[in-house]
Amino acid sequence: MFRSDDPTQKLLPTMEELPYKDGKPVDSEIQDLIADLLQSILAYIWANRNDWFFGINMRWYYSPDEKAITPHGFLSVGVERIKGENLRFNYVTWEENRVVPSLAIEVVSKTPRGEYKEKKRKYAQYGILYYIIYAPARVGKQKLILYRLNRERKYELQEDNPLWMPEILLGIGTEVGTFQGITREWLYWYDQQGNRYPTIEEVQQQERQARQQAEARRQQAEARKQQEQKELRQALALRQQAEAQRQQKEKALQQAEARRQQKEKALQQAAARRQLTKARRQQEEQALQKAEARRQQKEQALQKAEARRQQKEQALQKAVAEKQQEHQARLLAEQRLEQVKKQAEKLAARLRELGIDPDKLD
Repeated sequence: MFRSDDPTQKLLPTMEELPYKDGKPVDSEIQDLIADLLQSILAYIWANRNDWFFGINMRWYYSPDEKAITPHGFLSVGVERIKGENLRFNYVTWEENRVVPSLAIEVVSKTPRGEYKEKKRKYAQYGILYYIIYAPARVGKQKLILYRLNRERKYELQEDNPLWMPEILLGIGTEVGTFQGITREWLYWYDQQGNRYPTIEEVQQQERQARQQAEARRQQAEARKQQEQKELRQALALRQQAEAQRQQKEKALQQAEARRQQKEKALQQAAARRQLTKARRQQEEQALQKAEARRQQKEQALQKAEARRQQKEQALQKAVAEKQQEHQARLLAEQRLEQVKKQAEKLAARLRELGIDPDKLD
């Protein structure tokens, strides 16, 4: 039994002592799935918080004097998330420090069961701040109805979808998505900017996609690395090839320089030979000039000898004339002739000494 803070009251029943099943099955699978979806998202986004509890089709005892009410889903903030080893059988207000749920959700499958009137009145009476009615099978009428409790403990209809609830720092609304492989319109939680919180499946999908993208980026990076290494190897090969070509060009330039130097040396040698030839030619010309001078000297000597010979001939003619004129002077002429002969012989000898053949003189 739970002891009440009010000494005038009797002991209150505990959670274990109260009935926790009402024997009323849900109308359809969608009612459980919607609540499961909301609970799983909260378990993810509030994983580091221990001050909240989300009940699904759980009996809520507001007062020991009233029957329990069973919302399809409700959220209490400011209570222990995990209570006891066996968790909660019911949600009992007097065992939760009298914390009333901040949000109650009713999912209408086919036939309404007091969600629009009786439950709405009780939730307002109990002080539940937000009351959500979602009728996914409703045709021709509004499927999602959102209420907020005012100061007069009356619900006011809210038009926003999603609706931001600042007291619990969550938004709630509908959107088409996929949960447990089922694609349809679901109730979701939203942040203050109207961004929907992802489901566990979507988070896992995002993580898989992130891992796949990371793996793809890694593979791309590895491919880029391999490509860069290949390009580096190619660049290295090109650089080595360029270096080899440069060395070949340098060797060719050195060979060309050697050939140029050889040509230059050959030209210098040819120039030296030309100069030597020129010097020899000049020496030969000088020798020829000297020989010509000697020839001219010999010719002058011959001319002088010829002149002397002519003189001698004139003398002989004169001598003959004198011989004719003077018979008596013959002897003297003969003697003189003999003398002339001797002189001629001496002259011939002298000419021979000079290299002139007197016999070849005309």
